[in-house]
Amino acid sequence: ASAAWASSAAASPFLPLLVLAARDGQHRRRLKEQSFQVNFRGVELEALYDVGLAVAATLDLEQLCEEILLRAVSLLDARRGALYLLDNGAYGAVRTFGGGAGASFAFDDPKLRAFLSDDRAPAPADLLPDARHLLGVAIEIEGSPRGLLAVGDKESRRGVGPFPPGDRRTLALFANQAAIALENARLHRQALEKERLERELDLAAEIQRQILPSLLPAVPGFELIGWNRPARQVGGDYYDLRLIGEDRLSLVIGDVSGKGMPAALMVSTLHSALRLLQGRSGLAPAFLEDLNNHILESGAAKKFITLLVAELEPASGRLAYLNAGHNPALLMHRSGEVEHLGASGLPLGLLPDIRYAARATRVEPGSLLCIYTDGITEAENPADEEFGLSRLTACLAEHRERPLGEVVAAIDEATTAFAEGLPQRDDQTVILLRRT
Repeated sequence: ASAAWASSAAASPFLPLLVLAARDGQHRRRLKEQSFQVNFRGVELEALYDVGLAVAATLDLEQLCEEILLRAVSLLDARRGALYLLDNGAYGAVRTFGGGAGASFAFDDPKLRAFLSDDRAPAPADLLPDARHLLGVAIEIEGSPRGLLAVGDKESRRGVGPFPPGDRRTLALFANQAAIALENARLHRQALEKERLERELDLAAEIQRQILPSLLPAVPGFELIGWNRPARQVGGDYYDLRLIGEDRLSLVIGDVSGKGMPAALMVSTLHSALRLLQGRSGLAPAFLEDLNNHILESGAAKKFITLLVAELEPASGRLAYLNAGHNPALLMHRSGEVEHLGASGLPLGLLPDIRYAARATRVEPGSLLCIYTDGITEAENPADEEFGLSRLTACLAEHRERPLGEVVAAIDEATTAFAEGLPQRDDQTVILLRRT
């Protein structure tokens, strides 16, 4: 064969030159194709960069979703498109273009997952109904899914056709930019929502501070103090101290189930109802029964209130009280005997038409009355042990002769030391009354 080639070359001295020219032509075509691909990718990247800038220019989520879908459809010359965002385990359609789209798809839908990961896998039938050619990619942040982009029916000079392989890469690159923009918009919305909630909490805290008494009534022959510390910015504990007429002092303490804003709203309802219903004819069971029905009608579901309402006649020291499921108040007599003012009915807001019993005792000279919420007695230490009624009683006995402000401080110090650094879990409120 080599001899034949040599003979042919000898017969045609221009053959090697022709072979070299053919090879050179092939190289030129390859170089031209590579140059085209480089230029195309450059244009593609420039377009993606411009699109990315346009998408990142807004932090408004609604406007951003609109921009993402329109840019994706325009970038790939598609007639149809849909943008889905992941929420509660399902992809929900937030924007469509050129026609309808399926409302939602389960995150773990096997057909959808196959379509997003494989060009050859068919799309779910209702993703873009009536579209002949579909392309879809996931929108992810650091491997965590956020949504998906789907486009359909690519426009061309010959009409509608399929998407070439390079379009999937283009759409995936755009989806990466869209993911960053969506994440920024989501974080921005969260920041705005947090700021709004903080403003509402500040307002609720201010309203609650105005509900609690700022000035204590002066009652000759008695010392009086009230103290409250919520576990959060707003709380579910409530107390009120005020004169009714000229001869009675009202003492009220309540504890709404739960904490935070819902509890604070119930406190506001309780305060208004108490002021509306508490009459001037003495403390009668009907008052608490009406209050219970009012709370049932206006209160939130699964919310109840423990409440102790007492009325003191300063001249005689007689103390009448109604206790709706609240912690027993402690009346420490001068002799050292401790009387418990226990519940005489169920908490408010549990059942309609509950009946309550009115009870009475007497606050003698030298006696100390302590009304409190369970944030005091149920304060826990790291061993899950509660502070309890016995520790509160011992604290009162030890400090009973000190000024009432110092007695409150002693209770606070005792519960804080008992918790051994654990955060306060429940609202804490104390009312102290001493007859001098």
